[in-house]
Amino acid sequence: MVRFLLSRTPRPSIWKWVAVPCVLAALLPGASQAQITSDALGSHDMGPHGQAPINGALSPCQYCHAPHSGISGVRPLWSQQLSTEQNYILYSSTTLVNKVEEPLIGSDSSLCLSCHDGTVAPGHTVPYGTIKMTGSMNSSDVFGNNLSTTHPFNFKLPLSPSTPNVYSSVLNGSTANPKVKMIKGNVQCTTCHEPHVEAIDAVAKNFLVIDNTGSAICIACHQALPGQTDPHNMAQPGNQIALGSGTATTNTKANIFSRWSISGHAVASHKVSQGMGLGPYGNTRQNACLSCHATHSGKGGAGLLTGPPQRAPNMDAVTQNCMSCHDGGSTISPALPNIFAEFAKTGHPFQTGNGKHEAREDVVLNNDRHATCVDCHEPHSSSPTVSFLSTSIRPSQEGAVGVRGTDGMTVVAPATDQYETCLRCHGTSAGKKALTVFGYLPTRAAPSGDPLDVLAQFGSTAKSSHPVMHDSNSPYPQPSLLKYLLNLDGHTQGRAMGTRILCTDCHNSDDNREFGGSGPNGPHGSAFSHILERRYESSHVVPAAGAGSTIQNLLPAIVDPAAGGPYSMCAKCHSLSNILSNASFNRHALHINGGFSCSVCHTAHGTGPSGGVVGDRLVNFDLAVVAQNSTSNAPIAYDRRKSTCTLRCHNYNHNADGSVQPSSAVSTAPGKITR
Repeated sequence: MVRFLLSRTPRPSIWKWVAVPCVLAALLPGASQAQITSDALGSHDMGPHGQAPINGALSPCQYCHAPHSGISGVRPLWSQQLSTEQNYILYSSTTLVNKVEEPLIGSDSSLCLSCHDGTVAPGHTVPYGTIKMTGSMNSSDVFGNNLSTTHPFNFKLPLSPSTPNVYSSVLNGSTANPKVKMIKGNVQCTTCHEPHVEAIDAVAKNFLVIDNTGSAICIACHQALPGQTDPHNMAQPGNQIALGSGTATTNTKANIFSRWSISGHAVASHKVSQGMGLGPYGNTRQNACLSCHATHSGKGGAGLLTGPPQRAPNMDAVTQNCMSCHDGGSTISPALPNIFAEFAKTGHPFQTGNGKHEAREDVVLNNDRHATCVDCHEPHSSSPTVSFLSTSIRPSQEGAVGVRGTDGMTVVAPATDQYETCLRCHGTSAGKKALTVFGYLPTRAAPSGDPLDVLAQFGSTAKSSHPVMHDSNSPYPQPSLLKYLLNLDGHTQGRAMGTRILCTDCHNSDDNREFGGSGPNGPHGSAFSHILERRYESSHVVPAAGAGSTIQNLLPAIVDPAAGGPYSMCAKCHSLSNILSNASFNRHALHINGGFSCSVCHTAHGTGPSGGVVGDRLVNFDLAVVAQNSTSNAPIAYDRRKSTCTLRCHNYNHNADGSVQPSSAVSTAPGKITR
């Protein structure tokens, strides 16, 4: 026979027979598998000698349960007075498919909130009255009425079949782990929490239903199997999707979690400093989702981001979340390259005003201009780049969306070439601005429409271009082209020259590790203008003199091709000694020794299909420097076959027959260049 324990309540002259579940369970057949240790309740033990931050005279179980006279109709034998708060601020986001509803009175979540929303203090019981308590609850355990920064629960059923990135079984009421239970087909607090046992997860000790190392609870619902197709007719990872409208919606994107388990954020084992809010475990692999997301009281908005303190004015929540680890600091060890320091140079600007990232935004970023980490990187798929041999998209951008180079509008999800992610902003999108912070922008003699739209400049119809969007197709040999791209020192060999180059071969951190530095790769920021990896000076005229007059001599005759030299950006791929030997143009040495920049005659990206003025070998004169021939009034032109041009520059007219003579405005000029 089981003897019931007799417990006296604080009410005078009232005795209750209380069946203590812990003792009873231990005596029942087969109970050994569910046996609860003496510290099972942990911080939920509010008894006189319990571990909770608040304590009273009742036995631990009585604060929540009463075998008699509990709240009518509320299971399981509920004792604590329920909160009647019905004005919760519920979770909401632009990607939420299912509606979140107020917790039903008496539901599992309602029972938890009877203490954790702070409207009813622990010890306010129905059968025993108000119990005198000492101590106070931890502020982090009191949510108030704001549930907007807590993982959503209590969805309106049935769950929508278009729910993104979850196992299909979840829609039918079960998860990939039977211990992570859907409650009546729904997500409730007890889906993730077991309120009677604090230390099932011995590290987190947060009443979790299973050990959450590696975010095991998260991936019980959120799909994270490599190579698996999305369960709701989304894209097969690796396929390209032509959306036409330029809008990627949640039911047409590739499943961003399909590569999670092999991504850098899932497998890296950097040691995490405790107390930084990046999860309770020892390293990033164990913390997994918790490295970036907070399940309760997230500070980073609807994405449930951990939201560290803002690092710079106007820094958006997504970027500052990334900077908690990618700032070269002591948050994790070994430290990652300092991306934050790159932004302090000439870098992609932080968003301002309303220009913030939204998960459902158009892939082509039009007037909502912003530059956040997740515009170029998909954190659930990306991995560190350990080899730089490939000229397709690098592992650090794996899973990112892009725009197809054929039309600048068709979405590619995920992107397969690096330039496709760049085209989100630098292609057909409206609202682009030539910001002075990036440096001088030439005005070309043969325009290609929008000067900030690189699509026409690099496209297959361009008269000539650097081979970024297509393989090199120049019909003429390039005698100055090196066999290898040079490292930052300007002398040692880097990657072998192939038939294509990347945007980041020119636009890159000035100390990037791909080409011999110790800093991060990518166009985060640079000491040089236009986020260029190396120095690239532009000659432009003395403003008062106007185009065609004496060029401001900014450059020495010839210098070492290392990153500090004025020709070093071009010298990464082109031999300066070959150029100075006039192997490709018989007046190269004359112009270079006179201090002319490459930018006077050559465009850096390419020359579009419009006009017949220039184009071969990237020749496209800068109209801020050159002007129309004042003698013949011939249009500005270049003849590659004769190596001649017709224009006026440095106060000299250049004629179609190759002759050069002073312009009518000036008869002589100091330091003039003669034929």
